[in-house]
Amino acid sequence: MKHAAGTLAFIARFVVLGLAAAFVISLAWPNVGNRLREHFGVMHATTEPVSTPAPTRSSGPVSYADAVAKAAPSVVNIYANKMVTEQAVQMYTDPVLQRLFGGRPAGPAYKRREQSLGSGVIVQQGYVLTNNHVIANADDIQVLLYDGRVAKATVVGADQETDLAVLRIDAGNLPVIHIADQRPARTGDVVLAIGNPLGLNQTVTMGIISAIGRQLNTSSPEDFIQTDAAINLGNSGGALVNTDGELVGINTLLIGKAANAEGISFAIPVASAKRVLDQIIDSGHVVRGWMGADYTFVPVAADSGLPAAARGAQVTDVYPGGPAAQAGIQPHDILLRIGSEYIVDPADLRRHEAAIKPGSKVEVSGLRNGAPFHTEVILAQRPPMTPTASLDG
Repeated sequence: MKHAAGTLAFIARFVVLGLAAAFVISLAWPNVGNRLREHFGVMHATTEPVSTPAPTRSSGPVSYADAVAKAAPSVVNIYANKMVTEQAVQMYTDPVLQRLFGGRPAGPAYKRREQSLGSGVIVQQGYVLTNNHVIANADDIQVLLYDGRVAKATVVGADQETDLAVLRIDAGNLPVIHIADQRPARTGDVVLAIGNPLGLNQTVTMGIISAIGRQLNTSSPEDFIQTDAAINLGNSGGALVNTDGELVGINTLLIGKAANAEGISFAIPVASAKRVLDQIIDSGHVVRGWMGADYTFVPVAADSGLPAAARGAQVTDVYPGGPAAQAGIQPHDILLRIGSEYIVDPADLRRHEAAIKPGSKVEVSGLRNGAPFHTEVILAQRPPMTPTASLDG
Protein backbone atom coordinates (compact mmCIF):
# COMPACT_ATOMS: atom_id res chain seq x y z
CA MET A 1 0.00 0.00 0.00
CA LYS A 2 2.79 2.37 0.94
CA HIS A 3 4.63 1.37 -2.27
CA ALA A 4 1.56 2.28 -4.44
CA ALA A 5 1.15 5.63 -2.69
CA GLY A 6 4.81 6.46 -3.28
CA THR A 7 4.49 5.58 -6.96
CA LEU A 8 1.45 7.85 -7.41
CA ALA A 9 3.21 10.71 -5.62
CA PHE A 10 6.23 10.30 -7.92
CA ILE A 11 4.01 10.37 -11.03
CA ALA A 12 2.18 13.48 -9.80
CA ARG A 13 5.48 15.28 -9.13
CA PHE A 14 6.70 14.28 -12.59
CA VAL A 15 3.52 15.60 -14.27
CA VAL A 16 3.69 18.88 -12.35
CA LEU A 17 7.36 19.33 -13.25
CA GLY A 18 6.60 18.51 -16.91
CA LEU A 19 3.77 21.05 -17.12
CA ALA A 20 5.93 23.69 -15.46
CA ALA A 21 8.74 23.01 -17.92
CA ALA A 22 6.30 23.17 -20.86
CA PHE A 23 4.96 26.48 -19.60
CA VAL A 24 8.44 27.98 -19.30
CA ILE A 25 9.39 26.69 -22.79
CA SER A 26 6.18 28.12 -24.29
CA LEU A 27 6.98 31.51 -22.83
CA ALA A 28 10.52 31.45 -24.21
CA TRP A 29 9.64 29.96 -27.61
CA PRO A 30 5.95 30.61 -28.36
CA ASN A 31 5.83 28.62 -31.62
CA VAL A 32 7.96 25.65 -30.58
CA GLY A 33 4.88 23.41 -30.33
CA ASN A 34 3.77 24.13 -33.90
CA ARG A 35 7.31 23.57 -35.21
CA LEU A 36 7.59 20.20 -33.41
CA ARG A 37 4.21 19.07 -34.74
CA GLU A 38 5.23 20.09 -38.26
CA HIS A 39 8.57 18.25 -37.84
CA PHE A 40 6.90 14.98 -36.80
CA GLY A 41 3.96 15.40 -39.19
CA VAL A 42 1.36 15.67 -36.44
CA MET A 43 -1.73 17.75 -37.34
CA HIS A 44 -3.19 19.85 -34.58
CA ALA A 45 -6.96 19.94 -34.43
CA THR A 46 -8.60 22.89 -32.79
CA THR A 47 -12.14 23.80 -32.10
CA GLU A 48 -11.45 27.53 -32.17
CA PRO A 49 -13.02 29.32 -35.15
CA VAL A 50 -10.60 30.45 -37.81
CA SER A 51 -10.70 34.23 -38.01
CA THR A 52 -10.78 35.76 -41.48
CA PRO A 53 -9.25 39.18 -42.07
CA ALA A 54 -11.79 41.97 -42.30
CA PRO A 55 -12.24 43.34 -45.81
CA THR A 56 -10.24 46.48 -46.34
CA ARG A 57 -12.13 49.56 -47.51
CA SER A 58 -11.08 50.60 -50.98
CA SER A 59 -9.58 54.06 -51.11
CA GLY A 60 -9.26 56.57 -53.91
CA PRO A 61 -6.01 57.27 -55.68
CA VAL A 62 -3.42 59.35 -53.89
CA SER A 63 -2.81 61.25 -57.12
CA TYR A 64 -4.85 62.28 -60.16
CA ALA A 65 -1.75 63.04 -62.22
CA ASP A 66 -2.51 60.27 -64.73
CA ALA A 67 -5.99 61.65 -65.41
CA VAL A 68 -4.61 65.16 -65.81
CA ALA A 69 -1.85 63.97 -68.13
CA LYS A 70 -4.47 62.26 -70.27
CA ALA A 71 -6.92 65.18 -70.50
CA ALA A 72 -4.82 68.36 -70.19
CA PRO A 73 -3.29 68.29 -73.71
CA SER A 74 -6.82 68.53 -75.14
CA VAL A 75 -7.67 71.72 -73.20
CA VAL A 76 -6.73 75.00 -74.91
CA ASN A 77 -6.61 78.66 -73.96
CA ILE A 78 -8.78 81.03 -76.00
CA TYR A 79 -8.06 84.73 -76.48
CA ALA A 80 -10.95 86.55 -78.17
CA ASN A 81 -10.30 90.12 -79.27
CA LYS A 82 -12.88 92.70 -80.30
CA MET A 83 -13.01 96.42 -80.87
CA VAL A 84 -15.34 98.36 -78.60
CA THR A 85 -16.43 101.96 -78.98
CA GLU A 86 -16.30 104.17 -75.91
CA GLN A 87 -17.23 107.74 -75.24
CA ALA A 88 -15.46 109.98 -72.74
CA VAL A 89 -17.90 111.54 -70.29
CA GLN A 90 -17.55 114.74 -68.29
CA MET A 91 -19.52 114.65 -65.05
CA TYR A 92 -21.72 117.58 -64.07
CA THR A 93 -20.52 119.55 -61.08
CA ASP A 94 -24.07 120.04 -59.82
CA PRO A 95 -25.01 117.01 -57.65
CA VAL A 96 -28.64 117.21 -58.83
CA LEU A 97 -27.62 117.10 -62.50
CA GLN A 98 -25.21 114.28 -61.75
CA ARG A 99 -28.01 112.29 -60.19
CA LEU A 100 -30.35 112.97 -63.11
CA PHE A 101 -28.04 112.79 -66.14
CA GLY A 102 -24.69 111.51 -64.86
CA GLY A 103 -22.54 113.42 -67.31
CA ARG A 104 -22.22 114.73 -70.85
CA PRO A 105 -20.07 113.55 -73.79
CA ALA A 106 -16.59 115.00 -73.78
CA GLY A 107 -14.87 114.84 -77.14
CA PRO A 108 -15.28 112.33 -79.96
CA ALA A 109 -15.90 108.63 -79.39
CA TYR A 110 -12.89 106.36 -79.64
CA LYS A 111 -12.28 102.64 -80.17
CA ARG A 112 -10.15 100.35 -78.08
CA ARG A 113 -9.25 96.68 -78.23
CA GLU A 114 -10.83 94.42 -75.62
CA GLN A 115 -9.70 90.85 -74.96
CA SER A 116 -11.68 88.15 -73.21
CA LEU A 117 -10.06 85.00 -71.84
CA GLY A 118 -11.55 81.55 -71.85
CA SER A 119 -10.88 77.88 -72.37
CA GLY A 120 -11.84 75.26 -74.91
CA VAL A 121 -11.66 71.51 -75.50
CA ILE A 122 -10.46 69.71 -78.63
CA VAL A 123 -13.31 67.28 -79.32
CA GLN A 124 -12.48 66.35 -82.92
CA GLN A 125 -9.56 66.87 -85.24
CA GLY A 126 -9.73 70.55 -86.16
CA TYR A 127 -12.68 71.38 -83.88
CA VAL A 128 -12.69 73.08 -80.48
CA LEU A 129 -15.77 73.28 -78.24
CA THR A 130 -16.09 76.33 -75.99
CA ASN A 131 -18.67 78.71 -74.54
CA ASN A 132 -20.48 81.14 -76.81
CA HIS A 133 -20.00 84.08 -74.45
CA VAL A 134 -16.21 83.63 -74.66
CA ILE A 135 -16.11 84.35 -78.41
CA ALA A 136 -19.32 86.36 -78.93
CA ASN A 137 -18.80 89.41 -81.20
CA ALA A 138 -15.07 88.73 -81.41
CA ASP A 139 -13.15 90.06 -84.42
CA ASP A 140 -10.13 87.85 -83.90
CA ILE A 141 -9.85 84.53 -82.02
CA GLN A 142 -6.50 82.97 -81.12
CA VAL A 143 -6.13 79.50 -79.62
CA LEU A 144 -3.07 78.55 -77.56
CA LEU A 145 -2.46 74.81 -77.71
CA TYR A 146 -0.94 72.71 -74.94
CA ASP A 147 2.31 72.26 -76.89
CA GLY A 148 2.78 76.02 -77.28
CA ARG A 149 1.44 76.40 -80.83
CA VAL A 150 -0.91 79.30 -81.56
CA ALA A 151 -3.70 78.81 -84.12
CA LYS A 152 -6.19 81.28 -85.56
CA ALA A 153 -9.79 80.10 -85.07
CA THR A 154 -12.97 80.68 -87.03
CA VAL A 155 -16.49 80.23 -85.66
CA VAL A 156 -18.35 77.28 -87.21
CA GLY A 157 -21.55 77.98 -85.30
CA ALA A 158 -22.94 78.84 -81.89
CA ASP A 159 -25.95 77.99 -79.75
CA GLN A 160 -26.98 80.74 -77.34
CA GLU A 161 -29.42 78.55 -75.45
CA THR A 162 -26.70 76.18 -74.22
CA ASP A 163 -23.98 78.86 -74.44
CA LEU A 164 -21.86 76.60 -76.64
CA ALA A 165 -19.80 77.44 -79.73
CA VAL A 166 -17.72 75.36 -82.11
CA LEU A 167 -14.42 76.72 -83.46
CA ARG A 168 -12.41 75.49 -86.40
CA ILE A 169 -8.61 75.64 -86.20
CA ASP A 170 -6.12 74.77 -88.91
CA ALA A 171 -3.58 72.67 -87.02
CA GLY A 172 -2.48 69.07 -87.33
CA ASN A 173 -1.86 66.27 -84.86
CA LEU A 174 -4.33 67.59 -82.30
CA PRO A 175 -4.85 65.61 -79.05
CA VAL A 176 -8.58 64.81 -79.03
CA ILE A 177 -10.10 64.32 -75.58
CA HIS A 178 -11.71 61.02 -74.62
CA ILE A 179 -15.47 61.35 -74.03
CA ALA A 180 -17.08 59.53 -71.11
CA ASP A 181 -19.91 57.94 -73.10
CA GLN A 182 -19.76 54.53 -71.41
CA ARG A 183 -20.04 55.66 -67.78
CA PRO A 184 -22.65 58.30 -66.93
CA ALA A 185 -21.78 60.91 -64.34
CA ARG A 186 -23.19 60.28 -60.87
CA THR A 187 -23.62 62.45 -57.82
CA GLY A 188 -20.57 61.95 -55.63
CA ASP A 189 -18.13 61.22 -58.46
CA VAL A 190 -14.75 62.94 -58.18
CA VAL A 191 -14.20 65.40 -61.04
CA LEU A 192 -11.37 67.67 -62.17
CA ALA A 193 -11.83 71.10 -63.75
CA ILE A 194 -9.12 72.06 -66.23
CA GLY A 195 -8.94 75.52 -67.77
CA ASN A 196 -7.40 78.97 -67.97
CA PRO A 197 -8.64 80.80 -64.84
CA LEU A 198 -7.66 84.46 -64.60
CA GLY A 199 -5.15 83.97 -67.40
CA LEU A 200 -3.07 81.50 -65.36
CA ASN A 201 -3.01 78.97 -68.22
CA GLN A 202 -3.36 75.28 -67.43
CA THR A 203 -4.85 74.97 -63.95
CA VAL A 204 -6.48 71.92 -62.38
CA THR A 205 -8.93 71.91 -59.46
CA MET A 206 -10.70 68.97 -57.86
CA GLY A 207 -14.15 68.41 -56.38
CA ILE A 208 -17.15 66.15 -56.67
CA ILE A 209 -20.36 66.19 -58.64
CA SER A 210 -22.79 67.79 -56.22
CA ALA A 211 -25.91 67.12 -58.29
CA ILE A 212 -27.03 66.29 -61.82
CA GLY A 213 -30.05 67.39 -63.82
CA ARG A 214 -29.99 70.96 -62.52
CA GLN A 215 -32.23 73.34 -64.47
CA LEU A 216 -31.47 77.05 -64.08
CA ASN A 217 -33.96 78.34 -66.65
CA THR A 218 -37.49 76.97 -66.32
CA SER A 219 -38.14 77.41 -70.04
CA SER A 220 -34.95 75.68 -71.18
CA PRO A 221 -34.69 71.98 -72.07
CA GLU A 222 -31.09 71.77 -70.93
CA ASP A 223 -29.79 70.42 -67.63
CA PHE A 224 -26.52 71.03 -65.83
CA ILE A 225 -23.99 69.21 -63.71
CA GLN A 226 -23.44 70.98 -60.41
CA THR A 227 -19.94 70.68 -58.94
CA ASP A 228 -17.90 72.14 -56.11
CA ALA A 229 -14.64 71.95 -58.07
CA ALA A 230 -13.14 75.44 -57.91
CA ILE A 231 -14.03 77.29 -61.14
CA ASN A 232 -13.07 80.90 -61.75
CA LEU A 233 -13.23 83.53 -64.47
CA GLY A 234 -11.49 82.14 -67.52
CA ASN A 235 -12.57 78.55 -66.89
CA SER A 236 -15.50 79.04 -69.27
CA GLY A 237 -15.42 76.41 -71.99
CA GLY A 238 -12.87 74.28 -70.13
CA ALA A 239 -13.10 70.58 -69.42
CA LEU A 240 -14.73 68.82 -66.50
CA VAL A 241 -13.23 65.32 -66.49
CA ASN A 242 -13.54 62.20 -64.37
CA THR A 243 -10.69 60.37 -62.64
CA ASP A 244 -9.99 58.47 -65.87
CA GLY A 245 -9.33 61.73 -67.72
CA GLU A 246 -12.56 61.45 -69.74
CA LEU A 247 -14.72 64.47 -70.56
CA VAL A 248 -17.97 64.58 -68.57
CA GLY A 249 -18.90 68.26 -69.03
CA ILE A 250 -18.04 71.73 -70.32
CA ASN A 251 -17.58 74.30 -67.53
CA THR A 252 -20.05 77.11 -68.13
CA LEU A 253 -21.14 79.24 -65.18
CA LEU A 254 -20.98 79.76 -61.46
CA ILE A 255 -22.96 81.33 -58.67
CA GLY A 256 -20.51 83.72 -57.06
CA LYS A 257 -20.02 85.23 -53.65
CA ALA A 258 -22.25 88.14 -54.64
CA ALA A 259 -25.11 85.70 -54.05
CA ASN A 260 -23.51 84.49 -50.80
CA ALA A 261 -22.67 81.23 -52.56
CA GLU A 262 -19.45 79.25 -52.51
CA GLY A 263 -18.59 76.02 -54.28
CA ILE A 264 -21.58 76.10 -56.66
CA SER A 265 -20.54 75.82 -60.29
CA PHE A 266 -22.20 74.30 -63.33
CA ALA A 267 -21.12 72.39 -66.41
CA ILE A 268 -22.99 71.28 -69.51
CA PRO A 269 -23.20 67.45 -69.58
CA VAL A 270 -21.08 65.95 -72.32
CA ALA A 271 -24.11 64.21 -73.88
CA SER A 272 -25.87 67.56 -74.38
CA ALA A 273 -22.67 69.18 -75.62
CA LYS A 274 -22.11 66.34 -78.09
CA ARG A 275 -25.59 66.79 -79.59
CA VAL A 276 -24.96 70.50 -80.06
CA LEU A 277 -21.52 69.82 -81.52
CA ASP A 278 -22.81 67.31 -84.08
CA GLN A 279 -25.62 69.61 -85.26
CA ILE A 280 -23.37 72.65 -85.58
CA ILE A 281 -20.76 70.70 -87.56
CA ASP A 282 -23.48 69.26 -89.81
CA SER A 283 -25.58 72.39 -90.40
CA GLY A 284 -23.99 75.32 -88.59
CA HIS A 285 -26.86 75.69 -86.10
CA VAL A 286 -28.99 73.75 -83.63
CA VAL A 287 -32.62 72.81 -84.28
CA ARG A 288 -34.99 71.75 -81.50
CA GLY A 289 -38.56 70.56 -81.45
CA TRP A 290 -41.24 72.65 -79.72
CA MET A 291 -44.85 72.03 -78.72
CA GLY A 292 -45.71 75.63 -77.92
CA ALA A 293 -46.68 75.26 -74.28
CA ASP A 294 -45.34 75.98 -70.81
CA TYR A 295 -45.37 73.44 -68.01
CA THR A 296 -45.07 73.09 -64.26
CA PHE A 297 -44.99 70.27 -61.75
CA VAL A 298 -48.15 68.25 -61.18
CA PRO A 299 -49.92 69.68 -58.12
CA VAL A 300 -50.86 67.08 -55.53
CA ALA A 301 -53.78 67.85 -53.23
CA ALA A 302 -54.54 65.88 -50.07
CA ASP A 303 -57.67 64.35 -51.63
CA SER A 304 -56.39 64.03 -55.22
CA GLY A 305 -55.72 60.31 -55.01
CA LEU A 306 -52.35 60.85 -56.73
CA PRO A 307 -49.12 59.61 -55.13
CA ALA A 308 -46.97 62.11 -53.28
CA ALA A 309 -44.33 62.03 -56.04
CA ALA A 310 -46.72 62.29 -58.98
CA ARG A 311 -45.04 62.12 -62.38
CA GLY A 312 -45.83 64.09 -65.47
CA ALA A 313 -46.15 67.80 -66.24
CA GLN A 314 -49.11 70.14 -65.99
CA VAL A 315 -49.73 72.61 -68.81
CA THR A 316 -49.79 76.17 -67.51
CA ASP A 317 -50.04 78.08 -70.79
CA VAL A 318 -50.61 77.30 -74.47
CA TYR A 319 -49.23 79.66 -77.14
CA PRO A 320 -51.99 80.72 -79.58
CA GLY A 321 -51.53 79.11 -82.98
CA GLY A 322 -48.75 76.85 -81.71
CA PRO A 323 -48.56 73.07 -82.17
CA ALA A 324 -50.13 72.33 -78.78
CA ALA A 325 -53.04 74.72 -79.43
CA GLN A 326 -53.67 73.16 -82.85
CA ALA A 327 -53.67 69.70 -81.24
CA GLY A 328 -56.28 70.76 -78.67
CA ILE A 329 -54.05 70.72 -75.60
CA GLN A 330 -55.44 72.97 -72.90
CA PRO A 331 -54.13 74.64 -69.75
CA HIS A 332 -54.37 72.39 -66.65
CA ASP A 333 -53.95 69.25 -68.79
CA ILE A 334 -51.56 66.77 -67.18
CA LEU A 335 -49.21 65.26 -69.77
CA LEU A 336 -47.94 61.79 -68.91
CA ARG A 337 -46.42 60.48 -72.11
CA ILE A 338 -44.87 61.83 -75.31
CA GLY A 339 -44.34 59.28 -78.05
CA SER A 340 -43.08 56.11 -76.37
CA GLU A 341 -41.48 57.97 -73.46
CA TYR A 342 -43.05 58.50 -70.07
CA ILE A 343 -42.74 62.04 -68.68
CA VAL A 344 -41.02 62.36 -65.31
CA ASP A 345 -41.31 66.12 -64.75
CA PRO A 346 -41.45 69.39 -66.73
CA ALA A 347 -37.69 69.42 -67.40
CA ASP A 348 -37.88 65.86 -68.71
CA LEU A 349 -40.72 66.83 -71.07
CA ARG A 350 -38.73 69.79 -72.43
CA ARG A 351 -35.74 67.56 -73.10
CA HIS A 352 -37.92 65.03 -74.93
CA GLU A 353 -39.64 67.58 -77.14
CA ALA A 354 -36.35 69.36 -77.90
CA ALA A 355 -34.85 66.08 -79.13
CA ILE A 356 -37.69 65.49 -81.63
CA LYS A 357 -37.13 66.77 -85.15
CA PRO A 358 -39.41 69.71 -86.08
CA GLY A 359 -42.21 68.61 -88.40
CA SER A 360 -42.49 65.20 -86.74
CA LYS A 361 -45.89 63.98 -85.58
CA VAL A 362 -45.91 62.57 -82.07
CA GLU A 363 -48.68 61.17 -79.86
CA VAL A 364 -49.20 62.89 -76.52
CA SER A 365 -51.34 61.36 -73.78
CA GLY A 366 -52.36 62.46 -70.31
CA LEU A 367 -55.28 63.42 -68.09
CA ARG A 368 -57.89 66.15 -68.55
CA ASN A 369 -60.13 66.74 -65.56
CA GLY A 370 -59.15 63.27 -64.35
CA ALA A 371 -60.09 61.51 -67.61
CA PRO A 372 -57.48 60.05 -70.00
CA PHE A 373 -57.00 61.75 -73.37
CA HIS A 374 -54.80 61.27 -76.43
CA THR A 375 -53.84 63.65 -79.21
CA GLU A 376 -51.26 64.04 -81.95
CA VAL A 377 -48.96 67.04 -82.10
CA ILE A 378 -46.89 68.15 -85.10
CA LEU A 379 -43.86 69.80 -83.50
CA ALA A 380 -42.48 73.10 -84.78
CA GLN A 381 -38.97 74.48 -84.52
CA ARG A 382 -38.18 75.96 -81.15
CA PRO A 383 -37.81 79.76 -81.32
CA PRO A 384 -34.66 81.38 -79.90
CA MET A 385 -34.65 81.51 -76.13
CA THR A 386 -32.84 83.82 -73.72
CA PRO A 387 -29.42 82.31 -72.96
CA THR A 388 -28.41 81.43 -69.42
CA ALA A 389 -26.13 83.86 -67.57
CA SER A 390 -22.53 83.05 -68.31
CA LEU A 391 -19.57 82.32 -66.07
CA ASP A 392 -17.64 85.38 -67.15
CA GLY A 393 -20.60 87.67 -67.63
